[in-house]
Amino acid sequence: MIEIAVVRNNAPEVVEKLKVKNFDASGIIERLQQVDAERRQTQKELDDMLSEGKTLAKDIGRLFKEGKGEEASELKERTSVIKQKTKVLQEQLNNLSREQNDLMVQLPNLPHESVPAGNTVEDNIIVSSHGSLPQLHDAALSHWDLAKKYQLIDFEWGNKITGAGFPVYKGFGARLQRALIAFFLDEAIEAGYTEYQPPVLVNEDSAFATGQLPDKDGQMYHIPLDNLYLIPTAEVPVTNFFRDTILNEEDLPVKSTAYSLCFRREAGSYGKDVRGLNRLHQFDKVEIVQVTHPEKSYQALEEMVEHVSMLLKKLELPFRVARLCGGDMSFAAALTYDMEVYSAAQKRWLEVSSISNFETFQSNRMKLRFRNKQGKNELAHTLNGSALALPRILAALLENNQTEKGINIPKVLQPYFRTAMIQ
Repeated sequence: MIEIAVVRNNAPEVVEKLKVKNFDASGIIERLQQVDAERRQTQKELDDMLSEGKTLAKDIGRLFKEGKGEEASELKERTSVIKQKTKVLQEQLNNLSREQNDLMVQLPNLPHESVPAGNTVEDNIIVSSHGSLPQLHDAALSHWDLAKKYQLIDFEWGNKITGAGFPVYKGFGARLQRALIAFFLDEAIEAGYTEYQPPVLVNEDSAFATGQLPDKDGQMYHIPLDNLYLIPTAEVPVTNFFRDTILNEEDLPVKSTAYSLCFRREAGSYGKDVRGLNRLHQFDKVEIVQVTHPEKSYQALEEMVEHVSMLLKKLELPFRVARLCGGDMSFAAALTYDMEVYSAAQKRWLEVSSISNFETFQSNRMKLRFRNKQGKNELAHTLNGSALALPRILAALLENNQTEKGINIPKVLQPYFRTAMIQ
């Protein structure tokens, strides 16, 4: 959530910046300014009234001690009026505070100055490309056909027991999933991240704190009886470890990693772009999360991009890095890089990771602060990235490494997979 002081002091700039995200904030900002001014004035009147009440209480006590009961009684009549006015002012303040909060949560995070304008993926900027595109043999297959040929994934079983977007991995397919998860976690630990295994269900406060609610309410799986949400990424529980926390500056950055199942309702079920593993409702992912000092968060972002790039290089996958335009960014992000691998059989680029700096957007919602060297509390910056999401990585590995004899396993995975080829 944007800080109210930013809106209060820089309203025109906020409106202009959010245009980069194709968001018209003018009406919300105008009402916010009115509500904020009314709330602050009401707060002042309430504080003055409470202060007067405290003063009168002391005066009444003193007058009774001095035997001036009649004068004390007159003041008591005034305190009754003050109590009634205080009650009214408190109710007004509560209503204004609720309206202000309701307006604030409608505003996306402000984009970083480097975010390009644009509406769709076509407007994203490719900042780097790595590796050569593989040349496949004439009888090359898509990953869904390879999965059937080598009995790696059963999409029909998943559809029967749950529905579209819930595949069943089996045999070498399940083993490859496990190998990738172990590899990604080991690499994150080597890079200084602490491993966690969080719950896959979170409460409403957690979903709100990281920006999933109310923005993505309809995209999350919700369990109404318990009012819990299935996580779309381990970012949600891991970042919420630090909700309502004050860290010490010397403890920053805090680097966390976690493997989890992820659940997303918005995934489609039809068309070539969502066929096979291209888009799922349930999938596996290893996440990296950082809580950093505000002055060092963009350095941390570049380090996270480099970490994911290193993973893709070790997997010998051709990939490119894109800086997202405003219209393609998430509600909560200030700057996002997407990592895309090339799928040789499909002849298209597949997004496998988004790495984002949220600046203070999440930390303001969750009251995540650190105590600086001057002893004052500041909002920390939060970042997260996929390192990596498995479905499309698996799709690219199967397609790009297929030969007429079988599917080659990258050398870095062979110690985990325990064989060099799927046949």
